[in-house]
Amino acid sequence: MTAADDLGSGYFNYFTDIEEHFQRARGTGLFLLSPLDWALIESWKAAGIPLDAVLRGIDNAFEKWRAKKLKRRQINSIAYCTQAVMEAAERTPAQRPGMNSGEPPFSVQELRSHLESAGRQLRARPETPFQEIAESLDRLAQNAEDEMSNLEQLELRLAALEDKMAAAARTLQNEDDLYSIRRHLDEELKPYRGKMTADQISMLERRYLDTAVLEHANLPRLSLFYLR
Repeated sequence: MTAADDLGSGYFNYFTDIEEHFQRARGTGLFLLSPLDWALIESWKAAGIPLDAVLRGIDNAFEKWRAKKLKRRQINSIAYCTQAVMEAAERTPAQRPGMNSGEPPFSVQELRSHLESAGRQLRARPETPFQEIAESLDRLAQNAEDEMSNLEQLELRLAALEDKMAAAARTLQNEDDLYSIRRHLDEELKPYRGKMTADQISMLERRYLDTAVLEHANLPRLSLFYLR
């Protein structure tokens, strides 16, 4: 992947590029990532970890694993690669991938449809916060052509709206549902806690919980990463 790819449409392929690279490194054919894996990738994206550093870290983690004489089990989660990814990121110049260089990977109409679709889903909900977010999305959709000129700022605005949406959705979950989500998170994360710092675990937990709450409430993801 070239530097231009990393700054252009490659920015929006962050998730799929990492998924496919991990599958190839694992070498066992199709392997479905877990909710924890997706939350971890999203936390790396939010932290501005360059795609190249993530891919290099995955390769380094598998190289070390294959060099071990005693292999207790196959690598079954991207979380296993966390420490190697962080080490690779430290050796990579800090940057937030730009979204305004090169040709955008989608059209104005595709952007407008993404925003309008999310707005329709939210308008179907009676709760005031969802109605307010829908109104904001409608305004962004109306100005989709102008928004194309600064996709990085649009992504930040959508992230803020999604944070508000997740907070509202969490208040609607009952105690049992929230307990179940946290229990699944703890079970998935337990084998990898020793490979992460407290800050990394905190960010990952938040991403995982937000994603799980949104999925449980059948609410849309707003990020441009989910524009297909």
